[in-house]
Amino acid sequence: MGIGDIADSVTRSVESLGASVSEAFFEPVIRLGVTGLSRAGKTVFITSLVANLLDRGRMPQLKAVADGTIRSVFLQPQPDVTVPRFEYEAHLAAMTGPDPHWPDSTRAVSELRLSFRVQPQGMLGGLRGLRTVHLDIVDYPGEWLLDLGLLDRTYADWAAETLARIADRPEAAGFLALAGATDGAARLDEADARALADSFAGYLIRARAAGWSDCTPGRFLLPGEMAGSPALTFAPIAQPADAGRSSLWREMDRRFEAYKARIVKPFFREHFARIERQVVLVDALGAIHAGPRAVEDMRRAMAEILAAFRPGRNGWLTGLVGGRRVERILFAATKADHLHHSQHPRLTAIMEALLREARDRADFAGAKTAAMSIAALRATVEETISHEGGPLDAVRGRLEGGRQAAFWAGELPGDPAQLLVPARQGAERWLDADFGAMAFLPAAAALRPGEGPPHIRLDRAVEFLIGDRLR
Repeated sequence: MGIGDIADSVTRSVESLGASVSEAFFEPVIRLGVTGLSRAGKTVFITSLVANLLDRGRMPQLKAVADGTIRSVFLQPQPDVTVPRFEYEAHLAAMTGPDPHWPDSTRAVSELRLSFRVQPQGMLGGLRGLRTVHLDIVDYPGEWLLDLGLLDRTYADWAAETLARIADRPEAAGFLALAGATDGAARLDEADARALADSFAGYLIRARAAGWSDCTPGRFLLPGEMAGSPALTFAPIAQPADAGRSSLWREMDRRFEAYKARIVKPFFREHFARIERQVVLVDALGAIHAGPRAVEDMRRAMAEILAAFRPGRNGWLTGLVGGRRVERILFAATKADHLHHSQHPRLTAIMEALLREARDRADFAGAKTAAMSIAALRATVEETISHEGGPLDAVRGRLEGGRQAAFWAGELPGDPAQLLVPARQGAERWLDADFGAMAFLPAAAALRPGEGPPHIRLDRAVEFLIGDRLR
């Protein structure tokens, strides 16, 4: 390294430290990560979150709104010009326009910056004057987060674990037949490697559609610019007794390691490692509808997700030098509007039990955690219908084509163990209950001035996640 390179490196380090000091003492920045598994509603959550912070009429449980601390909120250009901007305006138009529909789902990392002008309360609040707090929202696919669990696995371990886990899944039958007929000791043939990778990617797509949560490697589902590259051309196969240097097995091993080094590690360094507040969105109702095995699969996946975090408390010095840790983590069961409010406490209790192992890990490390049932965009209204001669608490919403329908998802158990025990035991189906799902569309409604889209407990979620930093 030349003297000029050393000087440039020192200059960048000083500038970075100066920016960190400025953020810590003058205009603090909160980096909020938003993730979840497929169909959990990340895009809807962020869009409604931003809309309800810009127009705060529906946010009474956010204390900084209730006591007048927040004076104004506005969008600003994000500081990282190399990351795509979250398409807030387009998503909001989709959700609240003349023909409301759900926006496209997350396809890659994106960011958005909201800036708050806040007036501190208390005896010294008037002397301190207005200050600015920035909120950088980082949106990323949950499948990419699950990939972090690959970093401490060898290809041999991952392949064996994956083949065992999917052995009885009908979605994997075609791939398993192809993999079973493959000799890993044979000389590498690129056509064979491509066929295996394509078949495995097809399984992952079907598995995600069927409600399975452990759909890794995540870039097989969202390849982006990496589509067709050798780093995405591998699949799990049985380990042969002897694999030579030019064998298919050895090449699969090499490509697996390249996937970790070239795709997973850069994502961790550039995006994930700097997050300090995190919300993990979970379609718990969808998993319950899919059956016991989907619930158990989700429980394992959520435990692995938390293992990827570095939970703990941030000190002022660690913030300056970039050693950030996740301080608060919210596990949110989405689509609470598919249930009557009388069942929301049961959904929250199930969420608590489902994520007990994951939450205990975070609590032990010093991070604050919470579980809630929410709906970032409320698409239904509640009503009582008559069923078999008695009243039934249900919800009503809009379906494809504009038709209105009343829906009852089923009675969630008061004791979460009635779901979790069969799930852990590998039961094929629920013995004494049946749970349904409905594909409601956003409701057509005109927003009043000063109000964001209707929601359920979004204000409480925001209070937990960032409320302490706004006062």
